Amino acid sequence: MLSAVPKSQEAQAGHPTWAALLDQFYARAGMGPPLLRELEPDEVPAPYHGLLVHSRDMTPTLEAFYHQTIALNVLSRELQDQSYIREVVLLRTDGGGPVEYGVIRICLNHLPPVAARRVLEAERPFGNILHSESIPHMSWPQAFFCTQSDSHMNTLLQLGQPGLLYGRRNVLLDGSRRLLAEVIEILPPVPPPRLDSRDAGDTLQR
Repeated sequence: MLSAVPKSQEAQAGHPTWAALLDQFYARAGMGPPLLRELEPDEVPAPYHGLLVHSRDMTPTLEAFYHQTIALNVLSRELQDQSYIREVVLLRTDGGGPVEYGVIRICLNHLPPVAARRVLEAERPFGNILHSESIPHMSWPQAFFCTQSDSHMNTLLQLGQPGLLYGRRNVLLDGSRRLLAEVIEILPPVPPPRLDSRDAGDTLQR
């Protein structure tokens, strides 16, 4: 139950059609879909607002926030004709744990062959491949939401207890406005900043 969410938003609760990809992976795990509550952009609180409400790719955004490269852990995957779907966790490379849980559908036929091969190798996040291969694209967020973490998210995000999580549904388009990918991205609780003499005075809103 999303008790931490204002009652004024209760009418927006449910299983929106744009969450079908997330529902699909939950069904595979024998679980009912998580309850998602759509939010207006200005309802997403800091620091999650800065991490979600923008038109940038998530991988470089997380790398800039955590000041390190982000690694990919693919939990499950399936190739459906020219669509490649997978459930993933993105991780800090310093051993600090997960920084995102996500599900993504990638249109391999809309990618250059080298990039499509990199995707299937499953060694790097999709956003990293787009940038390293210099593929023109745009990020176009479609929805923002909050959800109460369930047992699946608690396990994958290494959460000690259930809590309110924030996320978005995003689509990535190429230079011709063809769909490259659709993705649902859910963030774990963001830890407080650790300040030192070099970055004293910095804040999470930086």
